[in-house]
Amino acid sequence: MIKNWLYSLSESLSAAMPALLAFLLKVVLCIVVYLIGRKVIAWLTNTVRGMLKRTKMQEGAITFSCSMVKILLYCVLVLGIAMQFGVTETSVAALVASGGVALGLAFQGGLSNLAGGFLILVFQPFHVGDYIITQGVEGTVLKIEIMYTTLLTTDTRKVIVPNGTLADNVMVNVTAADRRKLEVKVSISYRDDLQKAKRVLEQLIQESSDVIQEEEHIVFVSELGENGIVLGLRCFVPTAKYYPVLWQMNERIKMEFDREGLHIPYPQMDVHIVEEVDRR
Repeated sequence: MIKNWLYSLSESLSAAMPALLAFLLKVVLCIVVYLIGRKVIAWLTNTVRGMLKRTKMQEGAITFSCSMVKILLYCVLVLGIAMQFGVTETSVAALVASGGVALGLAFQGGLSNLAGGFLILVFQPFHVGDYIITQGVEGTVLKIEIMYTTLLTTDTRKVIVPNGTLADNVMVNVTAADRRKLEVKVSISYRDDLQKAKRVLEQLIQESSDVIQEEEHIVFVSELGENGIVLGLRCFVPTAKYYPVLWQMNERIKMEFDREGLHIPYPQMDVHIVEEVDRR
């Protein structure tokens, strides 16, 4: 009985040997293809990185793009190897479709931030060091990552903003240019000398060392208000000095107006009392 069992086993192994050798050969070839594919993927990734660097793209966008290229190439390589073991294109397509839907539902917010980060890094609406305002939040850009952008507020708080929010909403880049228009408005009494007040404001502009004198500046009557005449001045200052110049200009306006006898009015109301006549 044992002899018959050994004979049957020998016959089965002899019959299966060609298929087993073919399978082992296929495994060896797939391993070789994978090792060669790794080298090719690394070369292609470095080539893409070099091309993107010549476009002066931000390093974060380059790293993200190269990572995506590397992942896609590895997916193609692994799927190609899997097909050698009987996996069909139809089953691969079904797996990718179902997996894509599941991942999309699970990581909907994350994918939105990922796409927003890619758009920000590619189109560069702002850079590290810029001062931006978005969705009621403002601050200096500390770092830009694939998923989030970190802002540093004026009181040294860190604000983490999802890139999806930045990409899908209005964003103001305050420091996009190296100069910024400063506008200051101040009221004077209707009894004051209008031309004198305008000369004072013009003199303050010319005396300020931080005002860019080569750029156009203007002093104007903005409004005839209920309590006084509203004057305005506009001039250009370096973006980095915008707020210091604004604060200094407000202080000097008050000091010069006091020196020249010009009055900054406050809200007031004239009340007229009419006496009723007793007609009885």
